[in-house]
Amino acid sequence: MPFIPHSPEEVREMLSVIGVQSIEDLFVDIPAEMRPRSFELPLGLSEMQVLAKMEELAARNRTDVVSFLGGGFYSHHIPAAVDALVSRGEFYTAYTPYQPEASQGTLQAIFEYQTAVCRLLDMDCANASVYDGGSAIFEAMMMAVRATKRRKLVIDEAVSPIWRTMLASYTSNLSLDLVTVPQVDGRSDLAALKAAVDTGCAAVVVQNPNFFGVVEDFTDLFAHARAQKAASVISVYPVMQSVLKTPGEMGADIAVAEGQSLGQPLSFGGPYLGIMTCTKDMVRQMPGRIVGRTNDIEGRTGYVLTLQAREQHIRRAKATSNICSNQALCALRTLVHLCLLGPEGLVRTAELSMERARYAMERLTAIAGVRPLNTAPFGNEFAVRLPVPAFEAVDRLTARGYVPGFPVGRYYAGMDDVLLVACTEKNSFEQVGILAEMLGGIL
Repeated sequence: MPFIPHSPEEVREMLSVIGVQSIEDLFVDIPAEMRPRSFELPLGLSEMQVLAKMEELAARNRTDVVSFLGGGFYSHHIPAAVDALVSRGEFYTAYTPYQPEASQGTLQAIFEYQTAVCRLLDMDCANASVYDGGSAIFEAMMMAVRATKRRKLVIDEAVSPIWRTMLASYTSNLSLDLVTVPQVDGRSDLAALKAAVDTGCAAVVVQNPNFFGVVEDFTDLFAHARAQKAASVISVYPVMQSVLKTPGEMGADIAVAEGQSLGQPLSFGGPYLGIMTCTKDMVRQMPGRIVGRTNDIEGRTGYVLTLQAREQHIRRAKATSNICSNQALCALRTLVHLCLLGPEGLVRTAELSMERARYAMERLTAIAGVRPLNTAPFGNEFAVRLPVPAFEAVDRLTARGYVPGFPVGRYYAGMDDVLLVACTEKNSFEQVGILAEMLGGIL
């Protein structure tokens, strides 16, 4: 039976206070033809029946496949201690830290997270509360628009097409000029990007490694942007930042990332974590929550929200963003994950992933008809051309328990034969060998 917390007497009392006779009277302003004829709701189920139903639905998922999928979301090992610590009630149920006197634990956790990601990306400042990697790029672009008072944004086509689709949606009504510079065989066209960044440009947006796994050094491009008084925005893969040249070393103004690879499980689209960092010069344009450390009048350390330019703290027209979620739990997972691995563990994770990827490249390109998309340096992900459509290879091997990668033709015209393959420390040499044998068997 349904759970209704109010007795009939309580319902009558509430209606009397409101001044109506029945619940139906609450909806008299809605014309009869616009009211639902029926909600068509199923009958309620018992706890036992609900549990059985959920288990039945969960059993339809394929959890036994070996996956080489990447494209911005990666299956890294998450130490058991991450779940054990983050599931504690004081973390798991904490939400918005509006009152610092009652939220010191949450505020300190966010502060420590900000410190960790600033060190990882070699940037000055960080925030919390951004939803995912795509919305972080959007917010970074809007930071540049506010700072430069310009409307043109130059975007590398090698930036994740998923995130570029989000950018097109978010900016559709903002009168911004998004200029996409085509990639060349999976590589960023640095000369074309530099040519597109002029005195009317607000920012140039790139990714490292890019969607195809290619590693680039954007130092010269960022120096050119600075000379044009345009901002430099880079989206990075956090795990790879332990071994690659950092955004800070390249001279980026804003560095963002999808934090999923740092302690967030892959769960049908989230929850994810948008990491945002910037230079001190850009911090007043940064949305979300920024936590600072201070001392109270007795000299004790305390944590507070600072530079609060959200719509909840300032006039709407003056707000930097309307981000309203907290995301602190996801940020805490990333912090705990980083602390458990430490610098050496994070480097080891990156190196193992790159080692597996190089072995996979060697094995796959030894198959007749398979060749690399380019000869550029790569991290733990690379693209190859197949003698058959990549969709066909994915369909046939997935049915046999191996997901060989991502069919790039889904987003890039003329690349129907390109397969994007990613490896992490969880992919063994044996699995790579089986993938190569299976792929060779269908070609």
